[in-house]
Amino acid sequence: MRHTRIIVTHYGGPDALRVVEEECPEPKYGEVRVRVLAAGVSLPDVMAREGVHPETPPVPFTPGWDLVGVVDRLGDGISGIEPGQIVAALPIHGAYAEFVCLPQRELVPVPSGLDAAEAVSLVLNYITAYQMLHRSAKVRSGQCVLIHGAAGGVGTALLQLGRLAGLQMYGTCSSRSAPAVSDLGGIPIDYLHQDFVKEIHRLTSEGVDVVFDPMGGTHLWHSRKALRPRGRVVGYGLRSSLRGEGLASGRPGRRRRFRGTVIFGLYIAGGWLLPGRKRVVPYSIQTLKRLKPELFRQDLLALFDLLKQQKITPLIAQRFPLTEARQAHELLGKGGVTGKIVLVLKGSSLESGAA
Repeated sequence: MRHTRIIVTHYGGPDALRVVEEECPEPKYGEVRVRVLAAGVSLPDVMAREGVHPETPPVPFTPGWDLVGVVDRLGDGISGIEPGQIVAALPIHGAYAEFVCLPQRELVPVPSGLDAAEAVSLVLNYITAYQMLHRSAKVRSGQCVLIHGAAGGVGTALLQLGRLAGLQMYGTCSSRSAPAVSDLGGIPIDYLHQDFVKEIHRLTSEGVDVVFDPMGGTHLWHSRKALRPRGRVVGYGLRSSLRGEGLASGRPGRRRRFRGTVIFGLYIAGGWLLPGRKRVVPYSIQTLKRLKPELFRQDLLALFDLLKQQKITPLIAQRFPLTEARQAHELLGKGGVTGKIVLVLKGSSLESGAA
């Protein structure tokens, strides 16, 4: 049996993505073959394609951090799981494919009846938001938070989960995304035409308790200025530190990784040493998952329960067929996307319970 997958042929722009057809992979000992129903498209996928993300594999590779699919075939040594079960996983790469083989320990059961595109939104975006809120920032009802990129996949997840937690929320976004941020309970701040630090202090006088910052670099220190005393900036993604000037700089892949890490370390140290105790703390979904995999499973199951109860509703920006992964990357690269872009597989119903 043959299947389709997407590969990155070289570090570069969306043209580096190519559709290939090949023999279906066979599960090894301890592995499960999963037929993918939906795979998320995220900024880490784009950064891996460019060669600048710390988790970037050597080329050629198949991108794709997160997936939801159906158990298709069991390798030797597998028990406690059956073909036909719906599962989710965070493989970090490999999800842009019709079939993927994964260790059983990586699979988390998905309740029946959920939309696969909505369910896959939880695996990376909502886990990131949930763990930053409750494990990194340890937010309490009534606190004020500032969310950068509030209209994006993680941003909209932070808004929905923050509203459930009883937070007062502000979010930087473009003017065209402001209505979506308002609808999710946030007060929008136009990052193109407003200084968010001045605006936060105008609106709150003392500042916010927490800032969620995916940019990194000097942006982290600017975010720190929006904090009240003893507040904290949760830094994730380090977008500007890793991407720098982009591929046009002519530097090799992953060229800015260590520089960005050093800068982050200095900001963390400064948060402890400088007056006001305004801390900068790092968050990495893959690091926490590797150190404490039981927390990833526990938090994802909690999120699936919230989705099942319709307490959260992931915003799907657009659904693309797997073979249009290049167009999906082009759309994400333009910026201004509200919610999550998802690749869906031809012939999948997107109804997990009907698969």
